[in-house]
Amino acid sequence: MKKNLHPEVRPTVFKDSTTGKVLILDSAIKTDNTLVHDDGNVYPLVMLSLTSDSHPFFTGAQKFVDTAGRIEKFNKKYNKNA
Repeated sequence: MKKNLHPEVRPTVFKDSTTGKVLILDSAIKTDNTLVHDDGNVYPLVMLSLTSDSHPFFTGAQKFVDTAGRIEKFNKKYNKNA
């Protein structure tokens, strides 16, 4: 295998900025931020604005759009008979 071809993969902390949930995953992402985790180790830190912990689809707070009502409204507005 060629040397210096593949990026360094290391444990990295991904933190949800909304809920504060922390995930430690192996990653090659580059970041200048670090975090001292509860286990005493220092990890590279990547802040995320959205994860499965805060996404409306996974939390059950997702809003459903009434597409049938919107189509009827459009047809009514432009005098279309569907």
